[in-house]
Amino acid sequence: MNLKEKLSEITDYFSPKILGEVNDVFIKLVKIKGDKVPWHNHKNDDELFHVLSGSLLFEIENQEAFTMNSGDIFIVKRGLNHRVSSKEECHIMLVENKTTLHTGEIVNEITKSIKEQRI
Repeated sequence: MNLKEKLSEITDYFSPKILGEVNDVFIKLVKIKGDKVPWHNHKNDDELFHVLSGSLLFEIENQEAFTMNSGDIFIVKRGLNHRVSSKEECHIMLVENKTTLHTGEIVNEITKSIKEQRI
C-alpha cells in the first residue's frame, strides 16, 4: 500500500478514511485544512496522531497549544479534551480503537460514521 496514492484518493477535508485494521484498532488517513474539528475527547480510548506532511496545531484544554510538523507523533491520552486545526493542508495518520468516535460524543458537520470512513 502506498500512502501518497491513498492520500490522493481523499478529496474531502476532515473525512478520515480507514486504511486497514490491526487487531482492535483502525489505521486511518485524513486531510485537515481549517478549524472545523470541535473540542472533544475520547473517554475510554487513547489516540495516536502521526503528521505525514504539513503542520498541525494541537490544542489540549488547559494546556499550551503546540504545533506538530511532518514526522511528529503524539498520543492523546483518554479523557483529554482536544482539537486540531491547520492553516494549510496537512496529512495525518491516526491510530484509533475501532470503538473510538473520531469527534468523540460531539456530532457536527464533519462527523463521519465508520461506514463513511471506509475506503
